[in-house]
Amino acid sequence: MEDTIFGKITRGEIPTEFVYEDEHCVAINDIHPQAPVHVLVIPRKPIAKLSDAADEDQALLGHLMLAVGKITRQLGISDAFRLVVNNGAGSGQTVFHLHLHILAGREFDEATLARGIQG
Repeated sequence: MEDTIFGKITRGEIPTEFVYEDEHCVAINDIHPQAPVHVLVIPRKPIAKLSDAADEDQALLGHLMLAVGKITRQLGISDAFRLVVNNGAGSGQTVFHLHLHILAGREFDEATLARGIQG
């Protein structure tokens, strides 16, 4: 996998304010937010996209879900948020380092799923 801006952020090579950080992932505010709250959860392990994850990544993927819970509670949005993973260029993924989008602070409905987000 080629190095990405997210790899540099997780390694501390690009100074970034973390919303959340632990030994397995970091969370940052998206620089092009699609909602009033738009946080990216990025694993420290470089995996290009979700479909590239292996059986050995099962614990990490579960950890990311638990981190989302912690982050949303910390931000006071745990009752209403959308979680998005773009997988591949055709889905709108632009940085090929797996990351999860937490979106909150506005109304969402099922119809907006078809429009999606970029990132």
